[in-house]
Amino acid sequence: MEKDTVKIFVVEDDPAYSRFLRYVMDLNPDYDARFYGTGKECLDNLHERPSIITLDYSLPDSTGEKILTAIRDFDPNISVIIISAQEKIGTAVELLKLGAYDYISKDQEAKDRILNSINNARNKTSLIREIDRLKQEITEKYEFEKSIIGTSTAMKQVFSLLEKAVKTNITVSITGETGTGKELVAKAIHYNSKRKNKPFVAVNIAAIPKDLIESELFGHEKGAFTGAMSRRIGKFEEAEGGTIFLDEIGEMDLNLQAKLLRVLQEKEITRIGSNTVVKLDVRILVATHRNLQEEVKGGRFREDLFYRLLGLPIHLPPLRNREQDILLIAKHYLDQFAKDNQLKKFRITNDAQKKLLEYPFPGNVRELKSVVELAAVMTDNGEIDAKDINFNSISNEETFLLKEMTLEEMTYRIIRTYLTKYNNNVIEVAQRLDIGKSSIYRYLKEMEDRGI
Repeated sequence: MEKDTVKIFVVEDDPAYSRFLRYVMDLNPDYDARFYGTGKECLDNLHERPSIITLDYSLPDSTGEKILTAIRDFDPNISVIIISAQEKIGTAVELLKLGAYDYISKDQEAKDRILNSINNARNKTSLIREIDRLKQEITEKYEFEKSIIGTSTAMKQVFSLLEKAVKTNITVSITGETGTGKELVAKAIHYNSKRKNKPFVAVNIAAIPKDLIESELFGHEKGAFTGAMSRRIGKFEEAEGGTIFLDEIGEMDLNLQAKLLRVLQEKEITRIGSNTVVKLDVRILVATHRNLQEEVKGGRFREDLFYRLLGLPIHLPPLRNREQDILLIAKHYLDQFAKDNQLKKFRITNDAQKKLLEYPFPGNVRELKSVVELAAVMTDNGEIDAKDINFNSISNEETFLLKEMTLEEMTYRIIRTYLTKYNNNVIEVAQRLDIGKSSIYRYLKEMEDRGI
């Protein structure tokens, strides 16, 4: 069957009207119509998955209501168009309430109405299928193994906690430096949980002006304040049945923290300017790059809210502490870049790999992605070499201090840096660092013997 063909069941017991409907269906070559004279024949063949069913209201073996209900029970996405000689408004209303897509009278205008209704139902079915496809695509995209890359010990611990997080509705607090992938982890939790077919709503607290956050989160009624020209649904209501992700929760104003605490305790919100309470069924995920315990001690974050939000804590380690994952992540982003731009896969040379592994990535995974994508653009032959790798986020002096090293290793790195800067002039380096030449030679020999 052609991709654009739409399968239609026509259920009609009147031979004359059945011939008329066959004529209508033949007007469009995209219609693959199957004709049945009883409700039982239609129901027995539902396994063929029609997109649309035109259903005579009065059949010899059953009523339109019963057959419609059976079809809806089998698959609520099948569009059922009732065609009836009856013109009772009450009957039409009841059938539409039961889930019928349309109700058409057997009159002189039936042909055009049937064609229009089928066309509209077809568009609706295509939209539903596209939404289902996108939902499936998103679900697959955020499978743990596909969305979060890493085999290091630190990431294995994260994966273990993620598996626990998706089994319940416990609040999850995600911490880690900027760029470690906190929102990615939040999405992975949502799209692997039972709420995956419901909304995922992300709110960056730090990006919203303080005087607008309450309205953004809880909504407002028309006229609640100057500029409130109409009712607005807040992010909590948008997330009903799903998950709300409050990013940078540590930036929230103390006054709003008190209101958020009440929402979490009562599981309800009240829009600004309203007295109506709206009950909520929303899972809470929060993230911050701050140490909330220190914020509590400093009086900048409510202690009661801290314990309410703590839930299952998941800490994302910085990339400099998971060197084992750097090349895996780099390859992942390069492969994705090649796919998105219809290019051949890139190869990373040994020199480029070494350059990536020696850099501490203060911007974490986000910076690594930016670096390798730029390298993919800069290379001329599909091979990423050291010259294609450029780090521009912060100065070498700043990144140097982020690398975890022993004192001896740091001293060796300082000596090597100065030797490069002063063209291997050991006497000048010794004077600059206020150490003896023999100390320089000793550090160089000891570190090089250890392969550093």
